[in-house]
Amino acid sequence: MIRTAPPPRDVHVITDDAEAIEAAHRLAAGFAPGASDRDRNRVLPWDELEAFSASGLWGITIPAEHGGAGVSAVTLARVIAIIGAADGSLAQIPQNHFYALEVLRSGGSPEQRAYFDRLALSGHRFGNALAEIGARDFKRRTRLFHDNGRLLVEGRKFYCTGAIYAHWIPTLVVDEDERQQLVFIPRDAPGVSITDDWDGFGQRGTGSGSVAFDRVEVRPEWVIPFQASFERPTPIGPLAQLLHAAIDLGIGKGAFAATLPFIRDRARPWIDAKVQRAADDPLLVAGVGEVSVRLRAAEALVDRAGRAVDEAIADPTEFTVAQASLSVAAARALTTTAGLLATSKLFELTGTSATLTEDNLDRHWRNVRTHTLHDPVRWKYHAVGNHSLNGINPPRHGAI
Repeated sequence: MIRTAPPPRDVHVITDDAEAIEAAHRLAAGFAPGASDRDRNRVLPWDELEAFSASGLWGITIPAEHGGAGVSAVTLARVIAIIGAADGSLAQIPQNHFYALEVLRSGGSPEQRAYFDRLALSGHRFGNALAEIGARDFKRRTRLFHDNGRLLVEGRKFYCTGAIYAHWIPTLVVDEDERQQLVFIPRDAPGVSITDDWDGFGQRGTGSGSVAFDRVEVRPEWVIPFQASFERPTPIGPLAQLLHAAIDLGIGKGAFAATLPFIRDRARPWIDAKVQRAADDPLLVAGVGEVSVRLRAAEALVDRAGRAVDEAIADPTEFTVAQASLSVAAARALTTTAGLLATSKLFELTGTSATLTEDNLDRHWRNVRTHTLHDPVRWKYHAVGNHSLNGINPPRHGAI
């Protein structure tokens, strides 16, 4: 039986960007000590998510007119990276929550935005049921249709990160006109079944399993335009991808943070270095410097991309959205390579003793390797190169 949980009773409302960053650091300090055990035993982080939700961080993008802080995309990415350094799974779980809120902001009616924004501020978590397995053409088979006066959803989804923990499951469907829509479906609606069948070797706590919909009845006011929001310039894709970059950056920084004390306290210098401490081995020190530089560069590109996303949110035009997509693509390219470098160098610089099972340090590599496969980084380079060489803007969809 998969656990269900009501929204937290006492949810704090964060008022500005500085408070959001402070709350993220405080939570990360509490999440980090148990991250290894949760990964080793695949313990789903229910208690941690309750604290995460109650902190108010899941409501920080809600605009001021609806009672939220309306933090910048720069701050949102920093929050996700801070949490990711403590626990990569916990950083990924709310990614689709913020994605759904941006779809809502870009395409929902004022009444829909007010309703779901209020739910998010009160601690409701939005998961996702977007992807479907076994369809190479990426066309969705999950349908939204009418039957005897009822509006129904039928289909099956996979890679549903956050759905297990969600109170609502935003679900990508195809309607009777072959148009894609996003339907917010209550997690406990009759006909919804969630299967905890995610068995990837990394990001084990994300619960990214399957959701099935068996003639689930929904209301028209839960249906948000999706396809229409990509037929014009909107920042939905850049915002989504910015958060993925932040997750990889955070995991890389977490691995680097684990590397340094290991070198100081446990690693041995190589005999040819002719030093007593590993921390004085010049080639090892240079390796640490390489990782530090790559992570700093990746962090700078994430901040830069966040500013571009903020510009696109403020004024969504062909130019600003394309620039945001290109900036985020560059950030994702570098956070991928920097995260993989940091998690690999953790072992190269510390030696065989770092591979001991009791330390579970391989979780950092497993997490970043798994998450960086979310969508292929080679196409990020293509987007940047195609614009640089041919002046062609990136396509508009949720993966760029």
